[in-house]
Parts: sequence; C-alpha cells; structure tokens
Amino acid sequence: MERQRWGSRASFILAAIGSAAGLGNAIRFPYVAYSNGGGAFLIPYFVALLTAGIPLLVMEFAIGQKNQAGAPVALGKINKRFEYFGWWQVVCAFVIVCYYAVIMSWICNFLVGSINVAWGTEPMRYFTEDVLKVSDSPGNLSGFSLSVLVGLLVTWVAVYLILRKGTESVGKVIGYTVAAPVVLLLILIIRAVTLPGALEGLNYFLKPDFAALLGPRVWIEAYTQVFYSLSLAMAIMYAYASYMPEDSDITNNALIIVFADACVSFLAGLAIFGTLGHMSLTQGVPIKDVAIGGIRLSFDIFPAAINTLPGGRGVVAVFGFVFFATLLTLGIDSTFSLVEAVITAVADKWKLDKHRTTVGVILVMALVSLIFATKAGLHWLDLVDHYINSYGLIIAGITEAVLIGWFYNTDSLRQYFNPISEYKFGRWWTYMIKIIPFILFVLLAVYFVEDIKTPYEGYASIYQWIGGWGLIIAVGVASFVITKFIGKKNIAETGQTVDL
Repeated sequence: MERQRWGSRASFILAAIGSAAGLGNAIRFPYVAYSNGGGAFLIPYFVALLTAGIPLLVMEFAIGQKNQAGAPVALGKINKRFEYFGWWQVVCAFVIVCYYAVIMSWICNFLVGSINVAWGTEPMRYFTEDVLKVSDSPGNLSGFSLSVLVGLLVTWVAVYLILRKGTESVGKVIGYTVAAPVVLLLILIIRAVTLPGALEGLNYFLKPDFAALLGPRVWIEAYTQVFYSLSLAMAIMYAYASYMPEDSDITNNALIIVFADACVSFLAGLAIFGTLGHMSLTQGVPIKDVAIGGIRLSFDIFPAAINTLPGGRGVVAVFGFVFFATLLTLGIDSTFSLVEAVITAVADKWKLDKHRTTVGVILVMALVSLIFATKAGLHWLDLVDHYINSYGLIIAGITEAVLIGWFYNTDSLRQYFNPISEYKFGRWWTYMIKIIPFILFVLLAVYFVEDIKTPYEGYASIYQWIGGWGLIIAVGVASFVITKFIGKKNIAETGQTVDL
C-alpha cells in the first residue's frame, strides 16, 4: 500500500506547528511562567529549547522521515529492541489525548456560554457546578455531566472528520486552524495591553527574578514545557515526518516550527500577563499575589477578567467568545495530531487499512475518555496530567535520547539529514543528544523527591502514592530493558556501532 504524503512542505510545517502550538502555549506556558518567577522562567525555557527542543525535534524528524514509519516501527528499524520505547510514547499520546479531548469539551461549553455570558459574576461556580458538576473526590465518580458528554461527542466527531482521509483531509483544515488562533491572540493582546495596570503585568512577565533560577523546579518545569509544547516524546513528530519524502529538508523545518511555537507562547504570555496586571490593579494586590491555577486561568481568572472590561455585557460576550475560540482553534490541532500518532503507529505495525484504523482508534479513545467526563473527571484529569507531563514525557525523552545517543551511531543520523537540509548541524548536535539525558535525570530525581513529600494539590496520600509507585515502576522497567536487552551484542546484530 502506497504511503500517504503531505500535499506540500507548507502543509507539513503548518500541521507540525498546529500540533506544537496548542493549549500548552495558551494555558500552561503563562501559568508555569507566573508560578516560576515570571520573566525568570523565560531563561530556562529558552535554554531548554536550545539544549533539548531543537536537538530532539530534529532527531525525531530524521528517524521518522528516514524510516518512513511511526515511532515504534521507525525505532524498531534502528534496533528491534527500540520498538518497545516507541510504544511507550504512543501510550503517552493515547493517555494525553483522552483527557485533552475533555478539556476541548469544557472549552466548547464556555464558547457557547459566552454568547449570553452564562458564567455571570462567578465563573468558577459556573465551571465546577453547572458544567462539570464536580464530585468531592477522585473516588466518587457520581455519573456523567451531560454538557461535558455533549461537548466530548462534538470533539470526537470533529477529530474523525479531520482525520478521515489522513494527510489529505488534515491539509485542508490546518491553514485555518493555525492562522485563526494567531489572529485571535493579537486581538486579545491589543485589548490586554490597553487595560489600566497592564504595564505592571507585562513588566512581571519580561523582567527576570534571578533568585527563582536557583531551585530545580523552574528548570524541570521549563524542560517539561518544551516537551509538552513541541509534542516531543509523544510519537507525533515521527508520524508527521514519515509522510514526507525521504529527501525533504529537516533542520530548516524544525527551526521554523520551534520558532513559531515559541512565538505563540510569547504572544499568549503578553495577553495573559497584561490581563493579570489589570486584575492586580482592580483587586489592589501585587501581581504575584493574584491567585491563578492552570485550569482556573482559563475557566475562572480570564472570564472574571473579561467581566471587568468597559463597554457593558456586549463587549464581555464578544471578548469571551474570542478567548474561547482562540483556545478551541489552538487545541483542535494538538488533539488530532495526538490521535494521528497512535493511528500511524498501529497501522504501520500491523499494516492495517488507514481509515478503519482511524475509526477503531477514535472509538477506543472516546470510550476511555469517558472517565474524565464523569463528575470526578476534573480530579482524575488533574492527577493524570500532573504525572504524565511532569514525569511520563520527561522519562520518555530521557529514554529516547539514551537509546539514540548511546546505543546508536548518532553521527550516521546527522550524516543523513545534513546533506538534505539547508542548515547543517555540527557535532554539537551529537553531543547534546548524549548529554541531555543526564541533565534531565538529575532534575527529574530532585523534583520527584520534592513532589512526593507533599500530596499534590491536596489530594489524599493514596492518590499521591499511586502516582509515585507508578513512576518508580516505569523507571524500573525502562532501566531493566535498557540494561537487559540493549547491549553491544544486540547492536552488533544490527550492524551498528557505539559512538562514544
């Protein structure tokens, strides 16, 4: 069966930008920056982009494009034992999209609610009681929220319609879904920076507090943000690159995508921090004391800030609609890219019909996502998101870099992509692939020790220890497979050498 192709290089780049620039840019980036010293976070963020983001994105593009397959099969072609870790990334993508789709459902509800400003003067009450109908604990599922179920159905139907013809149907929508959020973000920025007090918020965002750089949390958060935002270690970029011809430019594509992703994050920061500065002024508190949270930022803080806009209810409705339309258009590309990563991996491994695989994968994901549509869904989403992002993706990235950097002739990969790329990478790229796992491992270990001491977000210790033991088991399995199955004997069998 002939492999699908992107209609053009521009389609591939836009699709990859759409996957990278999602809710992680609009919601997670401003929140993480706010909670890690504002402008101080920008320093480790850009360090993480240079030391991990660019090298690993180029690596994933090169492996996917060279081997013309999704993550498991592409890694398996390098060494059959590497395939296990390709499936690890697929599992990460599967888990993330199951709760990501529910967040899209929440956004749909607020988008519709913005027409008549349904959240009124208490956005958080509307979010937790009217939309989610949140239960008191993760163990109390208490049935489903009908409004969330409806939004979830709409999300999965939209994902199917976009993916039903693979790269052909994706190529027809990405031009709109990538351009629209940028235009909408610019509208929000113009409004935010013209609000009274906006300058203080922008100053907090752009002026570094160097004392915040001394702790490990800000650094691991920066690397986590880069992994999450660039869709690294999620099997997505392997899949997308595999639909490009083998002689396509790699480094230039990667640099464009990284730059575009960082720009979207920066634009979102300007919009959010300008608004936070206005809230600081209206509440009469320093900006560092304006209480925000990852979820609260989108469904409580920002709607409340929109309520304060001058011009009456009509203006509030318009800017409420613009804000949630921005989130929706940012999120949909990331949603279907995560699904595509799983579809490509399954179809390549068992040589299945792409359309039937698409239907089957989406149905399974839709069923699993129902757990997050229950009245305890917010609790489970919060817990799963914390562990899969703060640990799962970083562990997957460490493993991926160890395999390619230390158990494969990494220079041979560089010799593949340099001749076909506009920008040539020197041996620094090889060294970064080798070094980054050690940096990430130290940061992760310190962060884990700190994190396990205190129950995350006040959840009962049983849920904290479930997550903790899950991580220990995951690390143990990774270490066992690396030491047991991947050694000089296996590498010799594949005809490869160790480049130390």
